[in-house]
Amino acid sequence: MEGGVHADADISAFRECFSLTWKNPYVLRLAFSAGIGGLLFGYDTGVISGALLYIRDDFKSVDRQTVLQESIVSMAVAGAIIGAAVGGWMNDRYGRRSAILIADFLFFIGAVIMASAPNPAALIIGRVFVGLGVGMASMTAPLYISEASPAKIRGALVSTNGFLITGGQFLSYLINLAFTKAPGTWRWMLGVAGIPALLQFIFMLLLPESPRWLYRKGREEEAKVILRKIYPAHEVETEIQDLKESVDKEVQEEGSSEKINFIKLLKTKTVRRGLIAGVGLQVFQQFVGINTVMYYSPTIVQLAGFASNQTALLLSLVTAGLNACGSIVSIYFIDRTGRKKLLIISLLGVIISLGLLSAVFHETTSHSPMVSLVETSHFSNTTCPDYSATAKTESWDCMKCLKASSPDCGFCASPSNKLLPGACLVSNDDVKKSCHKEGREWYTRGCPSKYGWLALIGLALYIIFFSPGMGTVPWIVNSEIYPLRFRGVCGGIAATANWISNLIVAQSFLSLTQAIGTSWTFLIFGVISVIALIFVLVCVPETKGLPIEEVEKMLELRAFHYKFWEARPKPSEKGSAA
Repeated sequence: MEGGVHADADISAFRECFSLTWKNPYVLRLAFSAGIGGLLFGYDTGVISGALLYIRDDFKSVDRQTVLQESIVSMAVAGAIIGAAVGGWMNDRYGRRSAILIADFLFFIGAVIMASAPNPAALIIGRVFVGLGVGMASMTAPLYISEASPAKIRGALVSTNGFLITGGQFLSYLINLAFTKAPGTWRWMLGVAGIPALLQFIFMLLLPESPRWLYRKGREEEAKVILRKIYPAHEVETEIQDLKESVDKEVQEEGSSEKINFIKLLKTKTVRRGLIAGVGLQVFQQFVGINTVMYYSPTIVQLAGFASNQTALLLSLVTAGLNACGSIVSIYFIDRTGRKKLLIISLLGVIISLGLLSAVFHETTSHSPMVSLVETSHFSNTTCPDYSATAKTESWDCMKCLKASSPDCGFCASPSNKLLPGACLVSNDDVKKSCHKEGREWYTRGCPSKYGWLALIGLALYIIFFSPGMGTVPWIVNSEIYPLRFRGVCGGIAATANWISNLIVAQSFLSLTQAIGTSWTFLIFGVISVIALIFVLVCVPETKGLPIEEVEKMLELRAFHYKFWEARPKPSEKGSAA
């Protein structure tokens, strides 16, 4: 089996994971308490997409400026970049538990600032604080779970962090729907995020530090006490011996100094190979477009021709639910089929889904309803100025109307059939109310289309394929692929790369859709997904079932040749193949 995978990491891993409920609930307690960090990650990712619809209504400057909308979304990501970078160092210096506690504190402060924000500037400051906490928690939670999990079920337990991320996204859409009619709408949506942060802070105060971090810091007896609670009696001594050998080797090679030489780190073969795979996966996770779907899901639904905010949120809830279900699939298959196969299947499905989305949005934009002079004249003194000024009104359709910008214009659909010619009018609240009074739909984001339902299918397929593979596996691989001494800082580097990529995508998506169209934007993501598939085939090794200390040995024995990782044959090795 590739990479010397242990034969006992099979279909029983999923059942054994659930048997911990009565066999060893302590392990599950560690996993789920740390996994609340994933819940915070997911909630923040999902909640802003719905809250943004109502922030635009309260702050007209936000509604008028696409850049300001992108900034509200992406400033949390900018904070997460700093949080992940600092979190990597903090994990190695002060421990995994301490990093999670600080992340919870920052997140709670950010939630309070956002809920009470009097203007967009204060809202952005709150988003930065939340981002700092999310960035720190995003790389620490899977690391803590990984180091406190038996090897056979490590993948499944780390996948619970992925499930809680997607569960947090699903919860955020439920919260969004619950507060759509409440006074202060978006303030409640963003403020509720402080509750899970406070809960995790309390839970983590009652839990121990990572046993592997404790052992590395010379607190061996504390580490052994925790390991005896995690592992069955017959496995404890073997685990302790493997950990001892790993630490002794590090001390022999690097000395006991806490300082990390980054040049030497990159020259270390096992670390370099791990970083290529780990950082690459984190970058591609974002560049295949997932957070355009999660941050802007309601907006994408509106671009597909569904005008109502409530309808957009409800349909987005379906995609979030599919995302959570996909994470459960990952928990089942991650220790059964392995990390690499899940990634390949996931990316193949993502490529097909993005191709479908690109085709659908091309049809939607090229076959939008026409603008009728008669329908437009029906609304006196509210005609879009650009439409009034043109001599060729017969060439105007809904998409051309929405692109008018002096001032912004909207499309009021025909009352009998939204696909028939409608009116092109100035976009403001009074005109919107006038349109709705006649039983018409008002469009400012996307146009009515008979292909809208196909866009929803494309989004659903995208989530179904992305979630079990590219959604969870990059975090799992990064929690187990680095040597113990560098695990925190390398995990921080990978998480920082993830958040930088996330920022680039979040900050550019709406601008891209305006500049080149939604269809071409999704096509670009599709091309990147093809490149990501090649990268997985070439650069990502299989770590299924390997004890954490064995992963380092596996990377040491591997060589990179042309297209695939290949194991250097050794007479003493059994059960491994290139």
